Amino acid sequence: MSFPTVRMRRLRRTAAMREILNQVNLQPNNLIYPIFVDEGITKPVAIESMPGYSRLPVDQVADEGKLALEQGVKSVLLFGIPALKDESGTSAFAKNGVVQKAIDELKKTHGEELVVIGDVCLCEYMSHGHCGLVKDGEVLNDQTLEILGKVAVSQAEAGADVVAPSAMMDGQVGAIREALDDAGFEQIPIMAYSAKYASGFYGPFREAVESTPKFGNRRSYQMSQGSPEEALREMELDLNEGADMIMVKPALAYLDIISIAKDNFNVPIVAYNVSGEYSMVKAAAMNGWIDEKTVIREILTGIKRAGADLIITYFAKNAKSWLNQS
Repeated sequence: MSFPTVRMRRLRRTAAMREILNQVNLQPNNLIYPIFVDEGITKPVAIESMPGYSRLPVDQVADEGKLALEQGVKSVLLFGIPALKDESGTSAFAKNGVVQKAIDELKKTHGEELVVIGDVCLCEYMSHGHCGLVKDGEVLNDQTLEILGKVAVSQAEAGADVVAPSAMMDGQVGAIREALDDAGFEQIPIMAYSAKYASGFYGPFREAVESTPKFGNRRSYQMSQGSPEEALREMELDLNEGADMIMVKPALAYLDIISIAKDNFNVPIVAYNVSGEYSMVKAAAMNGWIDEKTVIREILTGIKRAGADLIITYFAKNAKSWLNQS
């Protein structure tokens, strides 16, 4: 015969055929929508390096939650830019802190309809931009744990549904689990940034929250790129300390780590499609080099195909405009 009896194209001929046979189906409720909340503004401030994204005042956060729900997105992740930064991160756990107020606004307006996640870190709140207390130029691991516990409890008190520790301090999940349990919040789950790499893809985020370190870098506590075994150890340690979900960050350069996580742990796997990944797509699309919607679908489907159950992505803001297209 001049052609094979098996014709793979038979199953690709129409959009409906392709859709029913897709093994990986990306849905809006697979996405988590990050929101930047700025305590010192009264109207949105555009983030230059993240086209289409802005820092928001607290009184507009509930409207942004409504936008997420209208897109079919059921979860948001909050990052705060406080009016006061110091060397102890006090604004991070203040009862009237920017994230705490934003959580309260979202829960009062949307209740159980929207899952609100609080990022538990200190870099946005520290005058030096590092993720923990600093002494003589050294980031102090153990002394930082108590503060991270206070941040998590303050977010739970404000109404957060999930807390997400991202400081990459050893023992942070255990310290936060103990603090939450002691405060009566044993039902609050922890989404751990378990495999968080020292990456060049974080630049736009650091501009957005003004958290670029004033000295040194974060390589002593964030992970090196070439160490998958280390990622496994980090994930296992976090799970043993009480994590309910584990995260890989960034996503695109670490699809193998997402796959390793899925293969080894029977818990929800989260991937963070980070700011630099977002901005690259936006910049290329603005120059007419790529079709933005096609590329977004391809990227996020690839992340899900690698094993992510949930994807934190800035593209969630406009999910309906790109998601359901053939």
